[in-house]
Amino acid sequence: NTMALDHEAIYKAYAGTVVTIDDGAGAFDKDGNKVTLDDAKVAAARKAIDDAAAAIKYKSDREKAFASVGDQLDMQYWDAVNGTSTWKDHVAKVKADNPKP
Repeated sequence: NTMALDHEAIYKAYAGTVVTIDDGAGAFDKDGNKVTLDDAKVAAARKAIDDAAAAIKYKSDREKAFASVGDQLDMQYWDAVNGTSTWKDHVAKVKADNPKP
């Protein structure tokens, strides 16, 4: 009977206590004693982990959406030559499409 334990959340919820986790046997302290896991405590730790990841996800989403630095410099050059706003429009769209939470 194998449990699918959330190792990351357990280590966060029981920092300094749980040092090993075995999906089939449970969580253990440094002396090999089994640690009884509180599902609510582990769920709260998972939520904190997920919330922290969501708070910064916009950064990686923006990195993927932005044109390369070379392309952005080219946009700036041509905007200066032509009096256009291609680069500013590009940056504004990426930021609007991927807002900070």
